[in-house]
Amino acid sequence: MIKVVVVDDSAFMRKALTTMLEKDPDIKVVATARNGAEGLTVIRQYNPDVVTLDIEMPKMDGLTALRHIMMEMPRPVLMISSLTMEGAESTLKAMELGAVDFIPKQLSKVSLDIVKIERDLQQKVKYVSRRKLRAPRTRRPSVAARPAARVAPPVMHGRPKRDVVAIGVSTGGPPAVQKVLSKLPANYPASILIAQHMPAAFTGPFAKRLDSVCKIKVKEANGTEPIAPGTAYISPGGKHIVLQQRGSRMEVAVKEEPADALYKPSANVLIESVAKAQGRRAVGAIFTGMGNDGLLGIRELKNRGGYILAQNDASCVVYGMPKAIVDAKLTDEILDIDDMAAALMASIYK
Repeated sequence: MIKVVVVDDSAFMRKALTTMLEKDPDIKVVATARNGAEGLTVIRQYNPDVVTLDIEMPKMDGLTALRHIMMEMPRPVLMISSLTMEGAESTLKAMELGAVDFIPKQLSKVSLDIVKIERDLQQKVKYVSRRKLRAPRTRRPSVAARPAARVAPPVMHGRPKRDVVAIGVSTGGPPAVQKVLSKLPANYPASILIAQHMPAAFTGPFAKRLDSVCKIKVKEANGTEPIAPGTAYISPGGKHIVLQQRGSRMEVAVKEEPADALYKPSANVLIESVAKAQGRRAVGAIFTGMGNDGLLGIRELKNRGGYILAQNDASCVVYGMPKAIVDAKLTDEILDIDDMAAALMASIYK
């Protein structure tokens, strides 16, 4: 039985989250709290496996409570976030502080997405509960399928053999992406395209936050534009990004189709387009996330000579998407997230 504490100042939200979680027979909400101070008390009392934590609360807000949790009694925390600019910025800050992921606060009785939100909430609680002894901000030893020595960044000289990096990532992704991109030099000679499963309200603030801490340029993709080296393009939430060739130049384009894709943005859609446009001149990387989005795209890229990287089990919040390509034997390297930036440097010369 997975024990959960729900912390929210809204009685409706406490009831809604409890009802949704306990529809799964493996989950039990052992206590609720109305603010961060009460939350800390019941977490100490009940020692839950997972905490859901609202951000805006009286007496003690969610970010303050989160700092105390991570310092005193670290465990998986899911933030309950409003889909607004302010909510996005606070949630991204929470993930920097150690929260593993978030759930949107669109839980009104008229919400058409209630069934999907319920399923996602249950799945995230189940997945992250397995990581309770592995604090997300702590360096973990590598348990890659093959011995993985720390990769030394190469001296960048000569002409790169690969020009584009495509990254697929989901649950637990924002801190992982930030950790990797922030280590790349300003003169990184490849372009980076990223499909991060994230709502539309979040991707713009996410790109701006990354751009403020990275040496490379980071932006939310918009319309159609030529790709540039040393630039990372984040797919807008609710849409896809693809790589396409127009004449002699490569462009990144934002697309609505396929509309029926399970995820928008889709790692499969992105990486398949990169495989077709660049083939062996591309690198594909899959980071932490639930499910297997990216598997079909990585298989296509591998078949066309692309170089494939996967985040290892020990450093993932959820070892789902990387596991899918590892199990399919499509990877060239399996790496701790702390080693991924160096691998992205080295791989474009391989």
